[in-house]
Formats: sequence, C-alpha cells, structure tokens
Amino acid sequence: MPTCRRKRVVLTEPSPELVQALTTDPKRKVFFLETTGEIFETYEDYAARMSFYRLKQFQCEVTGKSGLDYFQALASERHEARTLHSRFPEALKAAVLKAVQWQIIGRLDHLVEAVYERFKDRYFKGEKIIVDLSGVRYLAQVDRVYPPKYTDSKVRDSYKNIPSSIAGPDELHAIGGDLKIPLEETLQRDNPEGYFYWCYLLELEKDKSHEKGKAKAADIHKDGKLVGSLVEVRCQMMSRDRLSFSKSILRRFIRDCVDRDPAVASPWTVKPAIAKRFGVDSQMPEETRKDVEDVRKGEIDKRKKIWEDKEGPPTKKQKKMTAAQEEKALKAAAAAEKKEKDALDKAEKQRLAKEEAERLAAEKKKKKPVRYPTEDLDIQITDKDKKAGVKVQRPMANRAILPFNDKPGTFESFLLAWNFLVVYGHPLHLSPFTLDEFEQALRHSIPDMPCALLAEVHSTLVYNLRTVPFVRHGALLSFLKYKDDLYEKQQEEDTCYGVTIDELTAAMADVGNNWERVPLRFSEGREGWEEAIVGCLKDHANLTNFPRIREIFTKLLFAPESEEDVAGSSSRVPTPTGYTLSVPASPRDRYYFLPVEDRIAILSFMCNLAISSKAIHVHMESCEEQLTALRKEKIEVNRQRKQLLEEMNTLLGEAKEESASGTPANGEDVVMQDASESSDISEKTVRPKSLGHSKEREAARAKQASQKQAMAEHRRLDEEVNKIERRLEGIEREFRKLLGAVRVKPLGRDRFYNRIWWFDGMGSASLVGNGGNTLYGTGRIFIQGPSEFDQEILDRREEDIEVRRLEEEGDGGILKPNEWAVYSELEELDEFIAWLNPKGHRELALKNALTKWWPHITAGMKKRIADSNPGTKIPDARRSSRTKAAAADISRESYMVWTNRKANST
Repeated sequence: MPTCRRKRVVLTEPSPELVQALTTDPKRKVFFLETTGEIFETYEDYAARMSFYRLKQFQCEVTGKSGLDYFQALASERHEARTLHSRFPEALKAAVLKAVQWQIIGRLDHLVEAVYERFKDRYFKGEKIIVDLSGVRYLAQVDRVYPPKYTDSKVRDSYKNIPSSIAGPDELHAIGGDLKIPLEETLQRDNPEGYFYWCYLLELEKDKSHEKGKAKAADIHKDGKLVGSLVEVRCQMMSRDRLSFSKSILRRFIRDCVDRDPAVASPWTVKPAIAKRFGVDSQMPEETRKDVEDVRKGEIDKRKKIWEDKEGPPTKKQKKMTAAQEEKALKAAAAAEKKEKDALDKAEKQRLAKEEAERLAAEKKKKKPVRYPTEDLDIQITDKDKKAGVKVQRPMANRAILPFNDKPGTFESFLLAWNFLVVYGHPLHLSPFTLDEFEQALRHSIPDMPCALLAEVHSTLVYNLRTVPFVRHGALLSFLKYKDDLYEKQQEEDTCYGVTIDELTAAMADVGNNWERVPLRFSEGREGWEEAIVGCLKDHANLTNFPRIREIFTKLLFAPESEEDVAGSSSRVPTPTGYTLSVPASPRDRYYFLPVEDRIAILSFMCNLAISSKAIHVHMESCEEQLTALRKEKIEVNRQRKQLLEEMNTLLGEAKEESASGTPANGEDVVMQDASESSDISEKTVRPKSLGHSKEREAARAKQASQKQAMAEHRRLDEEVNKIERRLEGIEREFRKLLGAVRVKPLGRDRFYNRIWWFDGMGSASLVGNGGNTLYGTGRIFIQGPSEFDQEILDRREEDIEVRRLEEEGDGGILKPNEWAVYSELEELDEFIAWLNPKGHRELALKNALTKWWPHITAGMKKRIADSNPGTKIPDARRSSRTKAAAADISRESYMVWTNRKANST
C-alpha cells in the first residue's frame, strides 16, 4: 500500500447513507474510482480525492521511491511484487508464511533475521538449487527429501521407485521452521545437516570463475555425463541463487505478504488472500491467542510501571498535621526540590559536555570528502540531482533493427566478418564498404544478377587461406570418422535433409579439388569462386572446428526435386523434416539459395582462419612500426606547437608593454605643425626645435613599422599553429586506423560495464575523404552487454544491483553478457551523453572519448541517414514472379555498384 508522509493511505469508506441506498435506491448515481474501488456521493468529494492522489508526495512502500503520485506508487508496488514473487522459490513460500504467522516480534528486521537463520540450510521438494560436486556447480531440482530418521542408505534406496517425497510437506522441517522453539533446541531435535536430498541435475551452471582449480574440475565433467542424473546430497553441498533467496529478498517477500495491527504487542498475520492460497491457517489458535494476550498484558503493565515511576506514586490520604509538622514538611520539600534541581543542573552540564566532546571527536574522525572521479557504482542519484534535471534512465537502445539479431550469435559473427574485411583491406586487396552494403550483399538472392561484393570478399579470403596450413580432405575424414563412431555405438546413420554421409562424400569428390591453384580473375568477375570456397572448406573445416559444415555442404551440393517445395522459405533455415534435398547440384547454382546465417557462418569461419595468415601478420607488424613512428612524430609536433604558442605569448606581452608606455605628449603637434607659423622666430630658435620634431617623427615611424612587423609575425605563427593542429588531427585519425588493425577496443564502458563501440575509421577505412567529405562504415554507436568477468564484479556488489539496473537502464534496456543493441539516431545519442555521469571513472573516460570523436561520429550518422532509403526492398529469389524492372532497380543499389579498386589485375 503506498504511503504518504510515512503513513499508509487509508481508503475512504462509503457513508452510511450510501450503504443504506444499496437496498433502498440501487439505481442511485454515484462517482466510482476504479483504481481504488472507492465510491463518492458527490463530484466534489470525488475531485478532491483525485486531487489528493495526483499530488507528488507518495512513496512506493517496496522500493522506497518517493516523489510519486498515488497511482504511480501503486503501479510500482505491483510491478515489484510480480518480480519478487516470480523470483522467490515457490516451494519455500508456504513454509515461510506458516513460520511468521502469529509471531510477536516487534521489528520486521528481527523477524527476517530469525526466518533466514531457520531456512537458509533447509530445502523442500521441487525447489531449484545449486549443487557443488567436487568443485563443479550444477543447477538441480530437489526430487525427494529424507528427514534425519532415514540415516540408513538402504532404507532410502528402498523408496527409490516411490514417485512422491518420503515425508509429507507438514513433516519436513516442522521443528526447525517453528520460531517459537529456540534455535539451539531445533538444531538438536531437527538438525538440517541430518537431512538427505535426492536431486536431479539439470545442467552445468555457467562458469564465471577463472581459477585454475575450478577450471580443471570443470574439464572433468565437461562432457555433461552427470546431467540428468539423480544424486544424493546434503545441505553442505547445496545453495540457492542469491537473486532468489537472500535477506533483502526475504524481507521484501514478508513485508508484501504480512500485516500487523498498530495495537501493543500485535502479532504478524498473513494477509487473508495469501493465507488462503498457501494453506496458512487464518484462525488464531486459542493457545496462541492466550499467549498474545499475556504478552500484551505484560507489555502494558511494563509501560504503566515506567509511567508511574516517572510521575510518582499516587498521593494517599494523610492525617491532619500540626503547624510545626507542616513547617518542617515544607522545609524538607524545599530542600529536596533544591537538591533535585542541583542534580538536574549537574546532569545537564555533564550531558552537554559529553555531547561537545563527542562532536569534537566526530569532527576529528570525519571522513575526507569524496574526490571525483570515483567508482561509478558508488555514485547514487539523489533527489536533489533529480530535481536539478539529472537524467535517471538511460535511453533505450534498439535491438530490433540490428541485422540478423533474431538468432543468438549471428549478428556478432556478421559484425566480426565485416570488421575483419574492412580493417585488413590493404593486405586483402579489398576496398572498404559499409555495414549496410555488406548486409544487403548477404541478403542478395538473385542468381541471374551476380553480386561483385560477394565474389570479391570470398575470392580474397580464398587467396589468403592458400597460405594457411591445412589437412587435405579434412572435412571428408571427419565425416567418415563420425560414421564409424555411429557404427561402433550400433546406432543408425542419420541423414541431413535426406542425404546420407556416403551420398554427400560422393558429391564432394569432384568439387573444388584444385581450389588452391584455380585463377579467380578480377576481369572475369571471379568466376568459379563458389566451387573454390567449397574446396577451401573441404581442406580447412571439419565437424570439430565447424559443426555446421555437413549441413552447409548438403545445401550447396544438393537441390530439392522442385523449387516449389521450398518456395516462401526465404532465408530461414529449413528444418530437417521440412523437405529433402535429393538432386545433385552445383555450388554456383545453390549459393544464392543458401540461408543468410549459413553465409555468415562461412565468412566468420574463413575470417577466423585468415587472421593467422602470413599477409595479416606482416601487416600487423607494419602497423606496429607505423604506430611507433606516429607516437614520436606526435611528441615532436606537440613540442613545436608549445614553442610557437610561447613565441606568440611573448609577442603579445611586448605589444601590451608598448601600448601601456604610450607616445610622447607633443607627438601630434610635431606631425601637424606648419613651418610658416614660426616665421617670426629667430633662426637660432627654430633650427633646434625642427630638429627635435624630426627625430620624434622618425621614432614614431620606426615604432609603427615594428608593430606592423610584430603583427605580421603573430599572424605567421598563428597560421603555423593551425597547420600543426590540423596535422595533430590527422595523426589522431591515422593512429586510430593503425590501432584498429592491431587491436579493436571499445570507446569505453558505462557504470554497469556495458561496452560502447564505434567501428568507423579503422584499418583501411577513413573518416574523411580526399575532398574533405564525410565517410562512414557503420554510422552508428553499438552497445554490448558486460563481459562475463565484469558481470561477476556486478554480482559481487553488496547492494541490490538488479534493482538499480532496472531503475537506471529500464525494464527492456538491461543487456545480458554479450547481448547487442544500437543507437542510430542523433537524438538517442544526445540523450545517452546526457545520461553519462562524469563523476565516475568509466563514464568520464567514455564521455571524453565520445567528445573527442563527436564531429566524426555525428557526421557519419547524418551521412548514413541521408544515404539510407527505407522504401527500397530487395527482391526475393524464391518468388516465382521476377520482372526485369525489379532487376533494373536492384542493379542501381549501392552494394551492387560497389567496385573493388584495390583488386589485383590477375
């Protein structure tokens, strides 16, 4: 229930008149608030209540978020409740709720602590857990639970075929889950370490460790032979996922499911609807009621005694005293009052002195102020920041528009292949092309219109892989070995799209045998490249390093009896039962019917092999040498720039000094004076004065000439500095190109370790053309989820990092390890920059990197948006109607008019 000023909002009850009208006037019109179920007699009452609910003064009781209106707080609570109940173990809910029912524990934290200690080592049937077997962790499910009385393994084995748990749910952990029994007594009577659990191993837990010992243990069970087995374990080998059972999760679950009256010593009670669902008794037993009343009476008596001690005992009726006795009593009372006042003054002074000492000690021990930048996750967005306009949630990056992102790993392989081909364009003799052009080329499926980009890419990889060692007929040997393994295991030979291994090897025999010598000439459109890649894969691939090779070979070497069998399947991978391939065919005819994911798999495999070729290694060494030379040049250019700036500052300083000194007072008179005006002066007087004016005019002319020379020198130095700065920009761009050929690194990481990528301007690609025009490769900013190592760092954080990620990344914005998304619009990128907090180490470095390349990033995005034409559609080769007009349209697409200007003439 949402709270307002730390108090729960009490819903308005209908007036007695309205309740009475339910029977007397059932058609009476009222105002109904559907969200809360409240009924109002007048519109004024309804509007006043709505105005109250719309105030931004409510707080979500579950998350603690404030500054919400009532409906927002209610929606937040419901969302958190759904998330909580989906995570909390279902098998544990009933046991926990039965344990907390009717408990008289003052603070919720104490109740949570008590429940956690009781159930952290106790497990129930059907619960999903983690089992540690010799250092290897498995995800498992509890199938049977044996209480400590079943200590004999033979007794437990005798119940192996019984489908249900040995003990009923009420019998399991009945003593250990009873909070009325002290913890020490439960350990003696119902020790959790005495329970035996039979668990089904579901799968290996995803390995997040890099320790050598764990890696070796994982290798022992790598084959997964234990998966699916029924094993017997005890609680020392079992654990729960921290995201499903922890003190914080348990606290939220209990707070959502229980309630308590504000009266003294009121017990915690499970909400009626929840109690009914989980079979918790809602009728308080008489014994429990008596205990509650005793505790309440004791608490009231205790408070009454404290109050009486504070106020003093009630005065009793006394006998009438004499005058002397009254005077003596008054003096005694005055003395006692004075003594009490002195004692209070002394205590107050001691208290003030103690507080002052504590204040001074606290100031001495006061922590040093946080120095920014600091660890990003230690920076919390406060309410003050929100009021100041700090962006809380990161803009949603788009996953839907990423090409080939419908299947895990396909987009990443596609991006890897494009980056390799563009970065190493010089040793591969391949001109750059954009990511969009590469995508359209891979989707090209018109056999009658060959795509030059596909031909050049595959041909250059074939040429490159001729220098990489290979095993002749490696794929054929792996197929035969697979067939022999099936024979030894006495299993029937399986087929792939209806083609057996013998039929496939027979079809492979005469295709691409001389791939390492066949001339794929540029002038002939690289004719024969389809057969060449089959031959290349025959010698380089096998079922171990390329598991899909058999399926791909089958699609390249066989065709269906009629194309109608596969019409409309587009680029999807047909299922083995969908249709069969029975007619031998040529790779040249079948490549354009190959699904896109198979084309990407071929290119990805070939690129991974080509990275070890001699040409690529030589190019990388050359880039390293050029990087070293660029570093030295950058140091020298920066030194020259610094020297020129110092000279410019010196010239400016001298000019300021001269302007401050000024010209002589009679300078203007010297220039403007006429000789005729002094005709009446004697010759002796005129000659010395004229001589002095002449010298002053010469000095003024000399000074003016000096100033002009200084200004000209300043302009020359400024031009030199501009040239040097342009050279530094060129060095930075060249440095990025060379560094991209050695290692590709992200621009940076955000607070949650998401990696930000920008792939433009690396390797053979440039950011600026010869005429200064903008060039781009992707024209987008990609965001990738944290690595497994970084995810492990996030998981080790003490705070509930998942709640924070949900708030600051959004429900659909959280990326799992190695998931990808993209920012393709300038508005999205501006919002992302505004979301970054420069107080953190990672986001400060990322923001600086984005600022450094901002002109090129935004120019590339604008150029890509201008070049894109979303109305253009690529015709499908499998459609029966293929017109010449469509072919003419497709021939003008950028990926079809692309030309390899770096190709060898051969």
